[in-house]
Amino acid sequence: MHSERGALRGEHPGRARNPVIKVADLAWLEFEKPDLDRAEVFARDFGFTIAARTDRELWLRGTRAGTPCAVIRKGTASRFIGPVFRAAERSDLVRLARVTGRDVRALRDAGVPGGGEVVDLLDPSGFPVRVMHCGQELPALPEQQPLILNFGTHHPRTNATQRPPREPSRIQRLGHVVLETRAFTRALDWYLDTLGMIVSDFLFLDGQRDRGPTMAFIRCDQGGVAVDHHTLAMHLGPGTGYVHSAYQVTDLDAIAAGGEYLAERGYRRSWGIGRHVQGSQLFDYWRDPDRLMLEHFADGDLFSRDVEPGWAALSGSGLAQWGPPVTRDFLGTSPSPAKLREVLTALRGDNELDPARLVGLMKAMNS
Repeated sequence: MHSERGALRGEHPGRARNPVIKVADLAWLEFEKPDLDRAEVFARDFGFTIAARTDRELWLRGTRAGTPCAVIRKGTASRFIGPVFRAAERSDLVRLARVTGRDVRALRDAGVPGGGEVVDLLDPSGFPVRVMHCGQELPALPEQQPLILNFGTHHPRTNATQRPPREPSRIQRLGHVVLETRAFTRALDWYLDTLGMIVSDFLFLDGQRDRGPTMAFIRCDQGGVAVDHHTLAMHLGPGTGYVHSAYQVTDLDAIAAGGEYLAERGYRRSWGIGRHVQGSQLFDYWRDPDRLMLEHFADGDLFSRDVEPGWAALSGSGLAQWGPPVTRDFLGTSPSPAKLREVLTALRGDNELDPARLVGLMKAMNS
């Protein structure tokens, strides 16, 4: 166990007994934006490298070898389309297509070296989810080197100063995406049953644990290989949509110096810098010019399959070990006519959000 609390008898096990496949990782995320030039300026300032650019597509990558981090396609509005996961073997695509009644089709996107193949799915929340396999990788790029630090009586750095440059935090890779859904339990079970993912941590509403969790941090299952604490996180809410995506950088200095660089260029910090509880990563959240939230992170937890899910009560103050108080902007609780319409629509619909759940969520975010 990595948590003070584990599951009680009869609670959700956090994994499926016989999933269709086990995805290896999150490959990239897909977005649409009306202004690709403006999107490219922010992407460079945030620390991405441009992998490919056409009149209709902008492919962003990190320094690590592998797949791109994101693709932004030209569209009428700024919006998140869905995640793309990476299959370990082509045979996984064949099995997934057979079980779900879908087809394996060729992938010929500009940012994917050598092309590949993909199966297109739809999760219970309505997000398009793609699972791809590609035989080639983007080559590695030069890394932003971590600073040499002195600790106590251990002094590896002498006769030298620390001067981290004021420059973009160089993105290494895509870490995770967080989604909000009104169909939390059905969506959770779908990712576990279909893609073979497993839960690292569950969060529940205080006084409503008997009704099950309302948030899950979910990782890929690579057996004895330790992987990110969460590749996907989902929580119950009145909306269905993108919350944020997270991108790994070298260390705390890269986060801080890169944040200063962003602030000097007029971008808006949403929350940070701090250290999370679930996942333990150092974090710093920013809004892009279209108000989509992105995170710089470093030093996250890595779990193998042996680690069982932790259970904890959801609270706003429980999201960080240290750092500034969580903001309304990060929580998405700032009152607005659009938010009120979203809540009313959810309460009238056939979903998992009812008045008791809504009151519990509001209390949790203010606790």
